[in-house]
Amino acid sequence: MSAGKNKFNLRLPSTSGSDNPQPPGPAPTAAPSGTHSQDADKSNTGTASLEALQIKLKELDLNDQQRERLEKFLTQKQQVGELTADDFEKLGELGAGNGGVVLKVRHLPSGLIMARKLIHLEIKPAVRNQIIRELKVLHECNSPFIVGFYGAFYSDGEISICMEYMDGGSLDLILKKAGRIPEPILGKLTVAVLRGLSYLREKHQIMHRDVKPSNILVNSRGEIKICDFGVSGQLIDSMANSFVGTRSYMSPERLQGTHYSVQSDIWSMGLSLVEMAIGRYPIPPPDPKDLASIFGDPALEEHIDAAKSGKALGGTNRNSFNFPTPPGSDGPRPMAIFELLDYIVNEPPPTLPKGKFSEEFTDFVDKCLKKNPADRADLQSLMNHPFVKRSEDEFYDIGQWVCKVMSIKPESKGS
Repeated sequence: MSAGKNKFNLRLPSTSGSDNPQPPGPAPTAAPSGTHSQDADKSNTGTASLEALQIKLKELDLNDQQRERLEKFLTQKQQVGELTADDFEKLGELGAGNGGVVLKVRHLPSGLIMARKLIHLEIKPAVRNQIIRELKVLHECNSPFIVGFYGAFYSDGEISICMEYMDGGSLDLILKKAGRIPEPILGKLTVAVLRGLSYLREKHQIMHRDVKPSNILVNSRGEIKICDFGVSGQLIDSMANSFVGTRSYMSPERLQGTHYSVQSDIWSMGLSLVEMAIGRYPIPPPDPKDLASIFGDPALEEHIDAAKSGKALGGTNRNSFNFPTPPGSDGPRPMAIFELLDYIVNEPPPTLPKGKFSEEFTDFVDKCLKKNPADRADLQSLMNHPFVKRSEDEFYDIGQWVCKVMSIKPESKGS
């Protein structure tokens, strides 16, 4: 029996998925254009000129506000200069996972608030240097739907990745506060994630490889952005040996170690949407009695009211689920990892409960969660799906909703 497999022909999942990845094109690993390798090693900015980046922004379909915010971020980044460990003041911890911890920090020379991800890896200097070089590709990933990147460096046995601070946090944290995320908000999240994935694929030939609620961030201005996508093959490989997820968002074909593509990201997005819609990880599926306790009869009206008011949706007391629940836990009995993977590969895919969501949303999720990737919808068809078109046209103040759910104050307009 080959390493990492069992009788189900499954592999233990890593967040990287370095087993036989097949992205739609070769992920770029060189320093960004306009950057000499020596300069890239000396400076963490590693970007082309601001003027060149502004020209690239004109190629994107942005509204005036999106373009203004991106240009402001790029201007600030130009002023940051080289990043070093001594330049940061720790303000708090934002989260942990994926083999690292994320801190809220102040960059003292510029005064900017950033999110600093620290990844501890026991690796050789040559590998470490390659990871830093590969991460420089992030300097060219500039989109309203991608978390901004300030730079990466190595210090004291840890790789630091410095990113734009999103004050609303990640969707897994928001889900804990909100109980469930109402359908109109999920519609706006879906539009942003699809646009982010399309940008990565079309402009950089990158697939994400790790779409899940904790890698989708929001802020009090209503921006929705994805992070932690796989631009560094060396980082993916290095982390694969040190991290095993307790529950998986990976597609069936990826868990079996076979060819996978951006269609795998579509599965992960669909699974994430079901989790956020029902308030719990959807494998194994909830008991019908549990669903009845979660959703009231006027479910669609509840979604609209919660999206406007920011109040938590009811019926999501995880201790009420009809599962044998270990003492002190806040959810169903966790499946053993291979039991979970076997379920994903061999059992029917998750679905939304009938009658509790719109037909458009239910159909959208079903198209994402086809077991066979050839039957799964692709990015372009999903962008044209009625659920997405409806969500684009609807107005809901995401920033206001985030502020109410997370009990934070809106950013000042000058920030």
